[in-house]
Amino acid sequence: MPELPEVETVRRGLQPVMEGATVTKLHLARPDLRFPLPYRFAERIEGAVIASLSRRAKYLIAETTEGLTLAMHLGMSGSFRIETKGEAIVPGTFVHPRSEDRLHDHVRFDLKRDDGSTPSVVFNDPRRFGYMTLIEPGQMHAHPHLRSLGLEPTGNGLTGEALAPLFADRSTPLKAALLDQKAIAGLGNIYVCEALWRARLSPRRLAGSIVRKDGRPTARLDDLADRIRDTIADAIEAGGSTLRDYRKADGELGYFQHSFRVYGREHEPCLREACRGTIKRIVQSGRSTFFCPECQR
Repeated sequence: MPELPEVETVRRGLQPVMEGATVTKLHLARPDLRFPLPYRFAERIEGAVIASLSRRAKYLIAETTEGLTLAMHLGMSGSFRIETKGEAIVPGTFVHPRSEDRLHDHVRFDLKRDDGSTPSVVFNDPRRFGYMTLIEPGQMHAHPHLRSLGLEPTGNGLTGEALAPLFADRSTPLKAALLDQKAIAGLGNIYVCEALWRARLSPRRLAGSIVRKDGRPTARLDDLADRIRDTIADAIEAGGSTLRDYRKADGELGYFQHSFRVYGREHEPCLREACRGTIKRIVQSGRSTFFCPECQR
């Protein structure tokens, strides 16, 4: 599944095309994706102007000048393709084909911009685990998919002080606590593994062990918050990670997978200077966890 840096990279690719554009036509190839598409979807969105395209956790959030909010989730294999006159826009030099089977083109937004250009944005999803929903004005924070989401792992809001009350007295393994979307929104398996390596923390350590008895964060929790922000920022800067189906909106590959220090490196030597450990893989809550048992404690 695309993680937060991939979704943010897609948002940045779509933003110049979608923001400020009018949806002239919405083509629906089927009535549902993972869930049924919104009632009267095309009728309600056609003619709307997309005022902004933002992100909340792993959701793309398109707000219209009419007050409606369109929330979009990529699911496991969803991707967006930008086209002009039916041809995909694929700039850059490091480009590989992704899902180009038009059989899996489920939603197409035909747009008109102020400069007279008429691009289209196509949602392609072979596995159909992605979904789209319309949210009424003023109801975004109360929506069932969004209301329980925790802190964003970007910006200055994610600090040891903010995490301390969420981790205090918890006997949950640190890896599981970090994947709890009610604590940190959008943080996924790959980047949790990488951030824990950077922070020298074992994924098996109990979350409550890095909070003081008085509820204040330890230095290790402060450092972990910094390492999470750094990991996500570096991944966004690199355009995300290309694993299986993920591609950026313009078709380019992300590069962060070339910077993995632990993820997918089972039996390989730890890359930390002076560490003689070997990367180990364990399974936690049904997910692979990669870490160095020598330097992560």
